[in-house]
Amino acid sequence: MKIVRFAVNRKIRYGILEGESVREMAGTPFRALTPTGHEYSLREVRLLAPCQPSKIVCLGLNYRSHIEETKSHQPETPLLFIKPSTAVIGPEDKIIYPPSSTHIDYECELGVVIKKRASHVSQKEALSYVLGYTCVNDVTARDHQAKDKQWTRAKGFDTFAPVGPCIETDLDPGNVWVETFLNGVRQQRANTSDLLFGVPVLINFITNVMTLLPGDIIATGTPSGISRMLPGDTIEIKIAPIGTLRNYVIKG
Repeated sequence: MKIVRFAVNRKIRYGILEGESVREMAGTPFRALTPTGHEYSLREVRLLAPCQPSKIVCLGLNYRSHIEETKSHQPETPLLFIKPSTAVIGPEDKIIYPPSSTHIDYECELGVVIKKRASHVSQKEALSYVLGYTCVNDVTARDHQAKDKQWTRAKGFDTFAPVGPCIETDLDPGNVWVETFLNGVRQQRANTSDLLFGVPVLINFITNVMTLLPGDIIATGTPSGISRMLPGDTIEIKIAPIGTLRNYVIKG
């Protein structure tokens, strides 16, 4: 099931995406969804980020291929950082190239959307706290990251967390392909089987540090192939069971 959040007739609703149609739902996916009887074509609605996280908890150096690419040491425990909620944008939205940066990169990632309040969750119970999965682009100002030696500024600019286009509830997070296309040319491709720390391990580790709330997202890390984006570029993150998250880079 593909859960979307969309705008139509000046109202914001949740719905179920079925092919080229959206079935409107009352309520939220974190409590209950009830069909309203209304249905729209995709051409009639504007898809938004499929949830409104209070935070995005991100992973650094979580693909073996990316560790090799960056010539980094393999972390002994998950390497965490956070993107603010104000960085979130949806499909077809614009990524703003900040005037203070001269180098921003794309990073394709599988996003894990949390269904209910999660604290001190065991690995065995971890997946029962997951609503579904989405595409995330962990946009990064690489020059700021190198200069600051920590990642908050480099990762936290407004528009630096594209999410969408939907939340797919039926997906194996341990065996899915994630890809990036820059102006139609594939730049990244990897399977989540290459993750150093899988989703159950991450949920267990993170929830023993902080409480995750309904709608929060875990961005599981990026594989090798990261590179630069420029104003005028079109960037697409593709995860076949979920769909394509497309955004456009513009000058700030």
